[in-house]
Amino acid sequence: MTPSRPYLLRGLYEWIVDNDLTPHLLVDAEADEVMAPVEFAEGGQLVLNVSPSAVRGLSLANDAVAFEARFGGVPQNVYVPVGHVLAIYARENGRGMIFTAEDGDGTPPDDGPGSGPGDSGGGR
Repeated sequence: MTPSRPYLLRGLYEWIVDNDLTPHLLVDAEADEVMAPVEFAEGGQLVLNVSPSAVRGLSLANDAVAFEARFGGVPQNVYVPVGHVLAIYARENGRGMIFTAEDGDGTPPDDGPGSGPGDSGGGR
């Protein structure tokens, strides 16, 4: 099967925005493929505000999340492969989803049939 993470990202993003909340992505800032302002990362993780008012040209594609945003007043292009998105959540209440390895690689989990796709809640 194809990975579920890009579909979950798009659905949760829409749900958060439809509820007038601020979507944030938690990404693995240490991955080589991630093009983002890693100087803002803490503990190897970077929180990105992806609200419609904070970014331009947001693309939530099957392979990557891409957009342009300002960091410290400087416009930058951001590119994060979907597999390096660790969570999506609403800033105001923390509701969203933390992703597991099973959400990103398209293979069945080691726990066997019936194991869930991820944990709900959290972010930072």
